[in-house]
Amino acid sequence: MLNFRYTARDPGTGQAIKAEVQADNEQSAARLIRKEGLVPIDIKLADKAATGLGRRAKRVRIKDKVLFSRQLATLINAGLPLVQSLRTVAQQTTSKPLRVICNSIIADVEGGSTLANAMAKHSQAFNQIYISLIAAGETSGTLDKALDRLAVQQEKDADLISKIRGAMIYPLIVILVMGGVLGFMIVKVLPQVQVLYSGLPGAHLPLITTILLDISHFVIHYWWVVIIALALLAVFATRWARTITGRRIFDTLKMKTPPFGKLFMKMYMARFSRTGTTLVASGVPLIQMLQITGAAVNNVHIEDAIRKASEKVKGGKSLSDSLKGDPNFLDLVPNMISIGEQSGSLEQMLSKTAEYYEKEVDDEVKSISTIIEPVLMVLLGVAAFTIVAAVLLPIYGLANQSFVQY
Repeated sequence: MLNFRYTARDPGTGQAIKAEVQADNEQSAARLIRKEGLVPIDIKLADKAATGLGRRAKRVRIKDKVLFSRQLATLINAGLPLVQSLRTVAQQTTSKPLRVICNSIIADVEGGSTLANAMAKHSQAFNQIYISLIAAGETSGTLDKALDRLAVQQEKDADLISKIRGAMIYPLIVILVMGGVLGFMIVKVLPQVQVLYSGLPGAHLPLITTILLDISHFVIHYWWVVIIALALLAVFATRWARTITGRRIFDTLKMKTPPFGKLFMKMYMARFSRTGTTLVASGVPLIQMLQITGAAVNNVHIEDAIRKASEKVKGGKSLSDSLKGDPNFLDLVPNMISIGEQSGSLEQMLSKTAEYYEKEVDDEVKSISTIIEPVLMVLLGVAAFTIVAAVLLPIYGLANQSFVQY
């Protein structure tokens, strides 16, 4: 059920009445209002953010969508009608946004819409891959299988993303700790060295201590400038990264910067192959599969490469030949596709390619973790040595000065 806020007129008194009503859709809400003896003037969803049709509420977690897909597949496979299956899943889900979206989909399906078209209205919850597979499943009468494939696809994609994030967490934590320690030393410890030296005639601070003290003074007295600068930098960097130029540069860095370049390339190949497997298995035409897969990879350079390959395929060229030699694709991908095209087993070859690169991503994450730990330790050691030198050199200078005088 959805909440609708309405304005109606009482025919007897002519008074305007504002209230809320629960119904499956706008038409049902209007019928309920008329049963109350009122004339509906305006009917709107009560709160888009609360009903799940707003931007925030459409953020459905991947594990909730996986469970939704599996449950719906099981119920449809058991012979239950689509609407009844959707109602059952909506009642069982613990995700409030997904429940509200399900109720909206139920209302649209009851109104004569296809499941794919009903889901297409909630693009932030169901992406183009999901909608295309649902449409293919409805057309071929294999909706339950399409939903099972979607669940597998989502689980694999989530697993890949989780591995990438896992590789980033450790260095991020070390960098944050390093920054906190350096900040404390610069703000609290170094100024004490200057206080110690200030009363000594002819005392000269070492260059490294002077530089760090200048930084310390700036941070202590102009900390608000630092915060504003960092905030502005974060805002502008985020907006720039969303522009076409920013995305191209950022995606290039992800593909080329060691040691993460290999990791991202293998992740992109795994995502391309896994998405292609799911779409081909569901009977999606090759050209449409390439269009959807290009967007799913989430890298503008690979998306451009897939678009160019799609144009070549339209011209009669095979997919493997269209991708061969492209620097944005690792050599194994077109080679495996070529075997699949020759043997008539493109789905199986794409699946094997996806499995291979998914394992490679796992190995690459372990390799990066092994490499990055000593590198971070060296950086931490250099930073600590710099701070310690800035603190101890003036003290040794005082000791030597005293010794000479003695």
